[in-house]
Amino acid sequence: MFKGHPKGLFVAFFANMGERFGFYTMISIFVLFMQAKYGMSAAAAGFMYSTFMVGVYIFPLLGGFLADRFLGYGKTINLGIIVMFLGYALLTLPTQMETGFALIVTALAVIALGTGLFKGNLQALVGNLYDDPKYSGMRDRAFSVFYMGINIGAMFAPTASEAVSNWILSKSHLIYDARIPALANDFLKGKLADAAGYLGIARIQDPAVTMDTLRGFSETYINALSKSYHFGFGVACAALIVSMLIFWGFRKHYKAADMTEIQKKKSAAHKDQVVELTPQQTRERLVALGLVFFVVIFFWMAFHQSAVTMTYFARDYTVPSVGKTTNLWFDLTGLLPIFLAIVGLIFLIKKSSGKIARLIGGAAFLGFGVLAFLRFNGYPAVNPFMPQRFQHFNPFFIVALTPLVIGLFAWLNKRGKEPSAPRKIGYGMIITAGAYTILVLASLGLPSPKSLGGLVAPAASQVSVYWLISTYFMVTIAELFLSPIGISFVSRVAPPKYKGLMQGGWFAATALGNNLVGVIAWFWMRVPLWALWMILVTCCLLSAAFMFSIMKKLERVSKI
Repeated sequence: MFKGHPKGLFVAFFANMGERFGFYTMISIFVLFMQAKYGMSAAAAGFMYSTFMVGVYIFPLLGGFLADRFLGYGKTINLGIIVMFLGYALLTLPTQMETGFALIVTALAVIALGTGLFKGNLQALVGNLYDDPKYSGMRDRAFSVFYMGINIGAMFAPTASEAVSNWILSKSHLIYDARIPALANDFLKGKLADAAGYLGIARIQDPAVTMDTLRGFSETYINALSKSYHFGFGVACAALIVSMLIFWGFRKHYKAADMTEIQKKKSAAHKDQVVELTPQQTRERLVALGLVFFVVIFFWMAFHQSAVTMTYFARDYTVPSVGKTTNLWFDLTGLLPIFLAIVGLIFLIKKSSGKIARLIGGAAFLGFGVLAFLRFNGYPAVNPFMPQRFQHFNPFFIVALTPLVIGLFAWLNKRGKEPSAPRKIGYGMIITAGAYTILVLASLGLPSPKSLGGLVAPAASQVSVYWLISTYFMVTIAELFLSPIGISFVSRVAPPKYKGLMQGGWFAATALGNNLVGVIAWFWMRVPLWALWMILVTCCLLSAAFMFSIMKKLERVSKI
């Protein structure tokens, strides 16, 4: 999977990994932060998140334009890293509850701008590495490997945000309880009917709390929790420093690919590399890309529910603790050794493995197996977790399944049966519909969010964690069929002089999808829970049908 690629791919891989670790640490707690600190409704927090994400994914159009016309890819990426760092630094500044909102909005705008300068141009740079005929046949695999870097960073993000949050809360002698933020905000606003019930929950944190001191406890808890989230945002600053050092320190490995078409024309040594298309060819490619962008809007609308409605579902409708065996899924220090032990076992029994590979595989199987056993043995009978922990499943499954999906496509390719990139995208949309069908089934018979008044469901209406885990598993398979393949398709089909801009177009489609995330969040308090997920199922099936209706046109253009 890694063999034969240019070294520049791995520079981009690790630079992106650090940036994505910080980004996903931030978004794993974003809606929880906005609801806790500012008492926002589910719809308002979802709208805030979707607006931010629209900015994150619309600014790559600006970033691509600047790179294509003026700065080049490398300089624009460097500028993006610096701007992002400034935004995250603003986000870490702690303020008291219901204050500092303007600072948060400013920070989000700066982060969105910086991400726009960084993200699309890094992908364009990776695509340039594979314009070399020596590597061109490895383009799809390259973007799958690159995509792993994104998700290795994202995999550790929820655990990092939870660890920081728990540490800060412990300084105030508090523990996380998903019920308290909404109850505390309602109590402080005079909207809570059952103050006595809330007092009982508060006394779990501090037995000395009385009805007279409940207001003070509420303010203390919200401020401590908000502070913990601010410190969680600070993780992104540290991660960006690592990305910066990697990208700056290993420039020699991607320097040859860091040239736009305009820069090639100006360079005598690279003029022969300039590719000119006829106006008709350019138009055909742009139309094909536009059609694909339209389809993937609905995938991103569904996919990014992970940080909004799926987080609400995790908090309000899913059991808040698990037993020892299930806790292995939630604890990366237990889950990763199991995964690595399995990888070691594969190398041990694989017929094509050499002696050294088998020896390393056997050692990994035994070593990581022992580590997993020791970790498992140390779990208590009951293991609570925060809602954002579910967000590590998607990146973990990406890392675990990418080699299998690449292997599947390679196996099909050898037999002349590998689906085209547009066809893979169509299959991805069908699989996404299947993923949300799981949540439709999980939600049958559950009370609606409206009937609960936005509070956590009673224990009798909380479902197993495996409903959400299964959904994340299916969404991940869909993502592997769609996202890295789509990025590769853009890098192959985009007219050379618009490479940065077209990567920006891919993200603009993502931005529109994220805008629709807020629309789905608006329905949270307005429709039955099963109907909310059914909206996503229907949209994905309709977009898949549209994709297959234009398949011949897309496949023809992708072969030009």
